[in-house]
Amino acid sequence: MADEIVVLVNPAARGGRTLRLLDPVLRRLRAGGRPVSVIVGTSAADALARARTAAADGPAALVAFGGDGLVHLAVQAVAGTTVPLGIVPAGTGNDIADALGIPRKDPLAAADIVTAGACRTIDAARLGTGEWFAGVLACGFDSRVNERANAMTRPPGMAKYLVALVRELRSFTPIPFRITLDGEAAEHEAMLVAVANTRSYGAGMRVCPDARPDDGLLDVLVLGAVPKGEFLRTFPRVYRGSHTAHPAVTLRRARRVEIEALHGDGAGDVVAYADGERAGPAPLTCVVEPGALRVLVPGSTA
Repeated sequence: MADEIVVLVNPAARGGRTLRLLDPVLRRLRAGGRPVSVIVGTSAADALARARTAAADGPAALVAFGGDGLVHLAVQAVAGTTVPLGIVPAGTGNDIADALGIPRKDPLAAADIVTAGACRTIDAARLGTGEWFAGVLACGFDSRVNERANAMTRPPGMAKYLVALVRELRSFTPIPFRITLDGEAAEHEAMLVAVANTRSYGAGMRVCPDARPDDGLLDVLVLGAVPKGEFLRTFPRVYRGSHTAHPAVTLRRARRVEIEALHGDGAGDVVAYADGERAGPAPLTCVVEPGALRVLVPGSTA
């Protein structure tokens, strides 16, 4: 239905605690007079299949009610189409919403943007597998922490990631990468590599603080090999974006990014995460697709 708003819901966001916000959000969306339907999949694959079916009917918007992981799933359904993406942040990080000026902690204000905001055209990046991402792809230390945390059952919440970080740091060694930017290859011993369409990930880590989602380019950060003590001193600076002044950090921009882990310690299990979701092992290729997404944002101009 052309005037329908379809809401994609992650019932597990923040351990299910945000579901109490769903009814007020739905009431706010329906206050505009449009019909509103809800999609809750039995699994990520089922949710994606339902979202794609809904997007194929050409609704007024597909709205992700959840965190960056659910936005990532919704992007798979609407990238390359004319269906606008709405975001009502209800996760832990909400970095993509933040980059677009959508309130991270006010779901009702975000719902108002869905019904009365502007439609902005932005870029998205596409992996060689065909998977899209709208925010940041990370490969290296941080993705190893994600892998470790995802295999743990306790402690709950963010504490699990802190425990995983400490454990990973004990054994982590820099990874030898070959990184090719628009056909120009270079080899690096690196702690991590980030490919960014937007500026932050991981609940506010401004890994590429100057990344713009509508410039037709991907920002690529490489943090070179540094001693663990230096890494611990440098890494917290990412929340302010001041880490980019460190001599071990290089920043480039490119339309096409190829990342390959070379032979060496730790190179055999290098996995990338995009928008916080597992995107597969290296080698991988990211290509920016200018204007691939239409998103609902604050304001009267896109």
